[in-house]
Amino acid sequence: MLRKMLSIALLATSLTGGVAYAADSKPTIVLVHGAFADASSWTGVIGKLEADGYRVVAVANPLRSVKGDSAYLKRIISNIDTPVVLVGHSYGGAVISEAATKGDKIKSLVYVSAFAPDLGESALQLSGKFPGSTLSPTLDKPVELENGAKDLYIQQDKFHKQFAADVSAKTAAAMAASQRPVTDVALGEAATNAGWKEIPSWSIFGSADKNIPPEAMKWMAKRANAKETVEVKGASHVVMVSHPDRVAKVIEDAAASK
Repeated sequence: MLRKMLSIALLATSLTGGVAYAADSKPTIVLVHGAFADASSWTGVIGKLEADGYRVVAVANPLRSVKGDSAYLKRIISNIDTPVVLVGHSYGGAVISEAATKGDKIKSLVYVSAFAPDLGESALQLSGKFPGSTLSPTLDKPVELENGAKDLYIQQDKFHKQFAADVSAKTAAAMAASQRPVTDVALGEAATNAGWKEIPSWSIFGSADKNIPPEAMKWMAKRANAKETVEVKGASHVVMVSHPDRVAKVIEDAAASK
């Protein structure tokens, strides 16, 4: 009997290209990091979500272009056999917005200190819509790429104050050393899809964000008719690192919504 059950499970896996899930299983949480970060920035959030019974996939976002990064994300989603909650941080918000279309398996969208562009808008444009971003002067000398694009980094000695002011100096130093660059092309690329127009969204951000002005994120959440908008007092741009429980709670709200 056990052998028969194992054979059925293996057959289901081979047919779907992934794990076989029960019809009533919880949605899979797909986390998409943004510029100057990597998938490890979700570590605290992942621990909370997994403890609460959720399967989590933290995507290694290429940070090359909105179109290319969203296509890569869609290929990952295609291998998941449950409904999906898409979560994007910072530039990752533009990626999930571009990838999300109605009728797909995407149940909801969660913007974590993130951009939620409309058609024709870019991350760069939205970051300048309201005053308050101090990112530009903290950028390091760009790395020239073969295709004419430039890779952007934050200067390591300015990373803590600019990007992650509410985490420890030790943690910020490690994040600065391991930061992944984003291309200038990606930040300036206009959106061709706005998933939040058709899919329910949630938003959480910090009141002390220095990368994306909090007023911009509040405005984007209102425009998207977010089901829930949480502003964490004193939190920096990496609210998922400094307040993982708060972020996980919003994600679980989105996952549990009907």
